[in-house]
Amino acid sequence: MIDLHSHTTASDGQYAPTELLTRAAAAGVTVLAVTDHDTVAGLAEAAEAARAHGVELVPGIEISAFIHGRECHILGHFLRPDDEDIARFADRLRLEREQRMEALLERMRQLGYPVRMEHVLAVAGDAQLGRPHLARVLVDRGWVVDVKEAFDRFLGARGAAWVERFKLAGEDAIRLIRNAGGTATLAHPGSSRMEKLEIRALAQAGLAGLEVLHEDHNPSVRQKYLAIARELDLVPTAGSDFHGEAISADHRLGTASMPPELFAKLKSRAQA
Repeated sequence: MIDLHSHTTASDGQYAPTELLTRAAAAGVTVLAVTDHDTVAGLAEAAEAARAHGVELVPGIEISAFIHGRECHILGHFLRPDDEDIARFADRLRLEREQRMEALLERMRQLGYPVRMEHVLAVAGDAQLGRPHLARVLVDRGWVVDVKEAFDRFLGARGAAWVERFKLAGEDAIRLIRNAGGTATLAHPGSSRMEKLEIRALAQAGLAGLEVLHEDHNPSVRQKYLAIARELDLVPTAGSDFHGEAISADHRLGTASMPPELFAKLKSRAQA
């Protein structure tokens, strides 16, 4: 079973890399990509755990970017974890995320919810700060029922506490990944509402794959993006987008997989 999309506590996942690999092996996953948001900090621990469990680790990252003014998420696979440009990018994003979190917290306080940075840090630990950490604080304090409500009411693009984020061009995200020896794949295009126009522009910039098999894609959505992948010569990929049951209960390890020959095709594009 080949799963090319998962997260650890290095970003907004529930489980540390070692625990993630333990759970992946138990679920029958034989190839797992660890693709934390804007960081590769969890990859060293993940590599050691993968060896212990006999799982092939695909070193990865998930970068938030923009194409034609719309947000998209670009997965990097097979990249060099020690790449200097990736390290500089992660450092820059850590600072950007801290500044954005301060602004989000100020908006929440203005709305009458007295949440402070120490509350978020207690949830996030050493991870890259992100809105899911604040969402979990809101759930823990009983201000919302679940993470989805936190995003719908406050933290999403139409939420009352929304703060604009640093905008990296999709083309630049792809270039960063390719320069680190990796392949770039567009994550969950259905959830991001990506259409052929945007996907073609990313393909022209060097996109290699399209995440067709994703938990949020129903059969008709999968067929739509499979057709686009074939038309644009993109490798159809699969990913559970696993964060952990407490964060996203409907995204489970072992529920999304791709044929070995397509995995080999994606890997060959990195090697090329």
